[in-house]
Amino acid sequence: MTPGYTDRDEADAEARLVALRASIDNIDAALVHLLAERFKFTQTVGHLKARAGWPAADPEREARQVARLRSLAAESGLDPVFAEKFVGFIVAEVIRHHEAIADAD
Repeated sequence: MTPGYTDRDEADAEARLVALRASIDNIDAALVHLLAERFKFTQTVGHLKARAGWPAADPEREARQVARLRSLAAESGLDPVFAEKFVGFIVAEVIRHHEAIADAD
């Protein structure tokens, strides 16, 4: 035990840690549900693009989205570089889905 740190302090810290982790777990669950909902919409977009013969990727929209999300990240106190990497990962997965849809249609 750290000098000057009592059993009560340790119990309080452990209780706080449990509460914080529960909040983190709730946010993680919400993120998964939001991503699932987002991918439902992007799947529909993929079918529309495939039927119209449009390409899976839309670099102009992707660039606008990256700029918009970087700005939102900065306003929210989130690292814009991280936000760009995160959205890049999502967009790459969406494009992969759109290509698979186009191949199947």
